[in-house]
Amino acid sequence: MPTVSPPWSYTLQLPHDPRATLRTVLAAHGLAELTSTAELLASELLTNAHLHTPGPYALRILSTEPDRLRVAVWDTDPRVPPGFREGTPDPVPPQDAERGRGLHLVRACADAWGVSVLRELGASKGGKLLWAECAHAGLSVG
Repeated sequence: MPTVSPPWSYTLQLPHDPRATLRTVLAAHGLAELTSTAELLASELLTNAHLHTPGPYALRILSTEPDRLRVAVWDTDPRVPPGFREGTPDPVPPQDAERGRGLHLVRACADAWGVSVLRELGASKGGKLLWAECAHAGLSVG
């Protein structure tokens, strides 16, 4: 039984063990059923930030509604990857490609996904926030 009701959020500064922390947080909030999907979303978004951005990045997990989770990765690069650009087709790499499936997997496994480009204001470091949401089976995510 979760002890804290939404809204709640966590921001993880890496390098910590994001998977272990993610599992612990989800279990503490009664969302263990979402662990597999949340781990996949976090892993793919973090890998994208690690491989394609020059600066620091951070994992954020939050829930503003019961049984619904948002996994987000912030990085300092404001460029939006092709897989998250509004109105562009979902690029699917060739079957024999060794890379390039991450954001395709995120879009396929998430109930909702998106990006926010952040301006550099005051203490803000700008960049972007790629996010994906998942919910307990049977719940509608809008």
